[in-house]
Amino acid sequence: MRRSLLRPRQGPMKTSEAIADVLVREGIEVIFGYPRNAVLETAAARGIRTIIVRQERTGLHMADALSRLSRGKRMGVFAMQHGPGTENAYGAVAQAYSESVPVLVLPMGYARHLAHVPGNYNATVSMRDVTKSCEPILRPEDTPAVMRRAFTALRNGRLRPALVEMPWDVLALDYPADEVAYTPVVSTRVGPDPAAVEAVAERLVNTKRLVIHAGQGIHWAGAWAELQELAELLATPVSTSLEGKSAFNERHPLSLGSGGAAIPGQLRHFLDNADCVFAIGASLAETAFGVKLSPHVPVIHSTLDPADFNRGVECEMALAGDAQLTLAALIEACRKRITTPRDPAPVAAEIKQVEAEWLAEWLPLLENEGAPLSPYRVLWELQRTVDIDNVIITHDAGSPRDQLTPYWKSTTPLSYLGWGKTTQLGYGLGLAMGAKYACPDKLCINVWGDAAIGFTGMDFETAARERLPILSILLNNSAMAIELPVMPVATEKFRATDISGNYAEFAKALGGYGERVTEASDIAAAIRRGIAATEAGQPALLEFITTQETRASRL
Repeated sequence: MRRSLLRPRQGPMKTSEAIADVLVREGIEVIFGYPRNAVLETAAARGIRTIIVRQERTGLHMADALSRLSRGKRMGVFAMQHGPGTENAYGAVAQAYSESVPVLVLPMGYARHLAHVPGNYNATVSMRDVTKSCEPILRPEDTPAVMRRAFTALRNGRLRPALVEMPWDVLALDYPADEVAYTPVVSTRVGPDPAAVEAVAERLVNTKRLVIHAGQGIHWAGAWAELQELAELLATPVSTSLEGKSAFNERHPLSLGSGGAAIPGQLRHFLDNADCVFAIGASLAETAFGVKLSPHVPVIHSTLDPADFNRGVECEMALAGDAQLTLAALIEACRKRITTPRDPAPVAAEIKQVEAEWLAEWLPLLENEGAPLSPYRVLWELQRTVDIDNVIITHDAGSPRDQLTPYWKSTTPLSYLGWGKTTQLGYGLGLAMGAKYACPDKLCINVWGDAAIGFTGMDFETAARERLPILSILLNNSAMAIELPVMPVATEKFRATDISGNYAEFAKALGGYGERVTEASDIAAAIRRGIAATEAGQPALLEFITTQETRASRL
C-alpha cells in the first residue's frame, strides 16, 4: 500500500475516521471538496490530499477527469457539505452519470432525525436518478458494507457515480472497533458469447463497406491497440463518438475523425454509404450531440451494458462485454477467415479525397486573417502550435465544441476529453484542472466561450492556488452567439444575448497569466507565451476577440 494504515490513537475511532480508512485501503490519493464535511479532515490526517474548489460543481468535474484519465485506477472522489453544498453539486453528478464516468460522491447529510423532514435536501432520495448506487450510512458499524457496495459499483459493470451520504450525527459517533474490517473490492471484466463472436466475425469479413464506430468503452477497456488491429486487418475506416475521440489515432489513414453536433465531411460520407456499421464501446444513445447513423444501414452493436441494445438504434446483431475482450475475440475469429490483412490503400485514398473536398470549404475560416478573429482560425492555429502528442484538450458546450471537434486530430489515447450527452456550461475548466492533476507532464487545455466562463470562471483561482497550470483558450465574441438565430427579437429589443468582460485581466487578478489577442498575426506567439507560463507553473488564459460565428459543419 502507498501509506501506512496505522494512525495515532487519541481516543475511539469516529465514523468519519473509519471512512477515511476505507479510502486509504482503496488507494484514494486526493479528495476534491468543499467544506464543511468531516471526512475532508479525517482523510487529510491519513495523508489524502485535499483540493478545495470555489464551487462544488467544478470539484466534481475535476474528480471526473481523474477517473477518466486513469481509467478508474485512481478513482475521483468529491466530498461536500450537507444541504446547499449537495444541491450545488447535483448538475455535476448528473453530468458524470450521463457520460458514464465513475466518481465517488460523499455528501454530508442532515442528522438522521432530520433527514426526511420536508425542506431538507436528502441526497439519497434526490440523487438516486443520477447515480448507479445511492445509500446512506445509518449506523457506524455499517460503514464497511456501505462503502464496499459503493466501490463495487464503481469498479464493475457500466461505470457511473456512486453516492454515500454521511449524516452528520453518524460521522461523529464512535466506530465499534479499533480497526476497520475492509479489503479493497474486486474488479471484473465480462467477455462476449463465443458463438455470437463467430457470427459477427463472419458478417464483418463479408461486408463490403464496413465502418467501425468506436465509443468511450474503448478508453475504459484500454482497447486502443485492439481497435487499430481489427481496423487494419479488415482495412476498415474508423469513426468515434465525442466521448470516444482519441481512441483511434486521427492521423491514421483509416481514421474518419469524430462527430457530434458538428461532423467532418468524410465521416458523414462513409456513414451514409456504409452497408454495415459495427459500433463498439458506444451506447448509441439518441442525442443531438452524437453521430447520426443512417437509418437504412444495418448496425452490429457491442457494448458492456445490454440495456443499450435497441434503446436508441435498432441493432441486427449484438455482443455484450468489455471492449478489449470483445475485440480480441473478434480479431482471432476474423483471422480464421482472413489470412493476411487487406489492402487499406483504396479506402485510405477515398477518405483523403473526401476529407480534402470538405476541408476546402472550411479553409477560408480556418486560415482567416481578419479581425475580429475567426474562432476557427484560433483553434486551427492552436493545433499547429502545440505538441499534439503531449496534449490533453477538452471543450466547453456550444460553439467551442462544434468549432473544435471536427478539425482537431487527436493522436494518442485519452488526449481528448470529449463529452456531450448533456451540455453543461463550464464543464471544461474542471476537466482540464483534473487532467493536469492526473497528468502533470501534459499540456492540459480547455477551450471555452464567454458564456461558459460566467458559470465556473472563479475556479481559475483554484488552478493558481493548487498549482495546476492549465492553458485556457477563451473565445470572446461578447455574445451568446449560438443563441442568436433562435432569439432575434429578444436580442434586437433587449440585447438579451449580449455579454461582456475583460477576461485576460480577470485571469491576472486571480493569480494567473492573462493576455488578450485581437490580431491573427499574434495568435501563434500568444499561444507560445501561454504555454511558457504554464511551464513556469502558472495557469494561463488567452482571450481571443472573435466574430459572432454561428456556422458549423452540420451535414
